[in-house]
Amino acid sequence: MNRGILLLLLSVVMALTSACDNEKMMSEKGFRLPDGDPVAGREAFLYMHCNQCHTIEGESLPTIPGYEPFVELGGAVTRVQTYGELVTSIINPSHKLAEGYPEDVVSEDGQSKMYVYNSYMTVQELTDIVMYLQPHYDVIVPEYNYRIYP
Repeated sequence: MNRGILLLLLSVVMALTSACDNEKMMSEKGFRLPDGDPVAGREAFLYMHCNQCHTIEGESLPTIPGYEPFVELGGAVTRVQTYGELVTSIINPSHKLAEGYPEDVVSEDGQSKMYVYNSYMTVQELTDIVMYLQPHYDVIVPEYNYRIYP
């Protein structure tokens, strides 16, 4: 009797776990950290020397001697740079490499050259940086010219 209940329970657990959709488990829907402080985010951005490689549209950032930033953040984009996308870009920079730059500039062996701060950055610093960056993105609607057929 106990063996039958155990087998039933095991089969229910297996059915439930096999029904899980990995894509949904990895979705950013519903993902939200507490709001950060954009002023503290700018300070954290500079403290962690993000300006070594990054500029920000509309911002005047101090330069780091011997380094010339080559990846611009913010500016006009044709789709929203979501909170989840910004968090992912910071904690997993190899997830999606910057577009429009020579591959050898932004990656090495397919991995981002961006330093991974996960062992050093606090959650508060992460949320502050995201709150600092997000307002710098301006979403523009792309212009499409469709041919009209008679």
